[in-house]
Amino acid sequence: MTLSAPDTQQAMRAEIVRVGSSLFSRGLAHSTAGNISVRLDAAQGGGFLITPTDACLGHLDPDELAWVGEDGQQRAGARASKTLALHRRIYEAAPHARSVLHTHSTHLVALSLQGVWQAQDILPPITPYQVMKVGHVPHLAYRAPGDAAVADELGALIRRAERPLHAAMLERLGPVVWHHSPAQAMALLEELEETARLWLLCSPRPAPLDDTRIDELRQRFNALW
Repeated sequence: MTLSAPDTQQAMRAEIVRVGSSLFSRGLAHSTAGNISVRLDAAQGGGFLITPTDACLGHLDPDELAWVGEDGQQRAGARASKTLALHRRIYEAAPHARSVLHTHSTHLVALSLQGVWQAQDILPPITPYQVMKVGHVPHLAYRAPGDAAVADELGALIRRAERPLHAAMLERLGPVVWHHSPAQAMALLEELEETARLWLLCSPRPAPLDDTRIDELRQRFNALW
């Protein structure tokens, strides 16, 4: 049976709530920090769903999620997150993206405060799944939350990248990731946060995987790095 447009949008609302609750219950999101969005197809009504500004990801109301058009104008729900411009620029620059997720995950923010590996890559390639599933993660200099300049800068980085980007780190604020679905974006965030935790725990720091090993992962698994 083919679902009607309202039913399919409602299912997507439920998925955003599920992902937000999972992130919150496991400490990957806290308080009212973080936001999730989804790009809707025509059958779902088009435009985007995004969590409201200052909403707690652990206690989302599916009916209160903001529904905005492609032009950024709000159609329904509570007031959209102040990071809406950032989400829209990612969707414009990365056509494959269907969901964008931003958190203030502890180990990634700690890494940003301590000092990242380099501006083009916050972490060296230390595990195969980081190389396969996450890829390069650039570090964007601090700007106030919701500053549209960050959105423009990230959009330009995505377009210029030699290999597809799926994540970036906002200095002092946290990671933003994008993928084909909320569940896949969450899995990417988990892998990135775990890699940051490993890096911070290791003393001395582990050596990065060498070019030969990285190339093997590209050939065998189409690694993002």
